[in-house]
Amino acid sequence: MFPPLPCFGASSCDPASSRRQHQERKLHMLTYWRDGVERQLAAVNAAISTLEKQMARDGSQGQG
Repeated sequence: MFPPLPCFGASSCDPASSRRQHQERKLHMLTYWRDGVERQLAAVNAAISTLEKQMARDGSQGQG
C-alpha cells in the first residue's frame, strides 16, 4: 500500500525492524479509518431507526 519510510537516526535499520514499524503505522491508520466508519454507520443506523419509528407512528395515526 505505502512504501516503508527510510531509517533515520540511531535506531535499528534492519529490514525486519523497518517492516515491523511500517506494519504498525499501517495498523494504526486502518484502525483510525475503521473507527470513523463505525461512527458513520452508527449515525446511519440511528437515522434509519428514527425514520422507521416516525413511519410507524404516522401509519398508526392515519388508521386511528
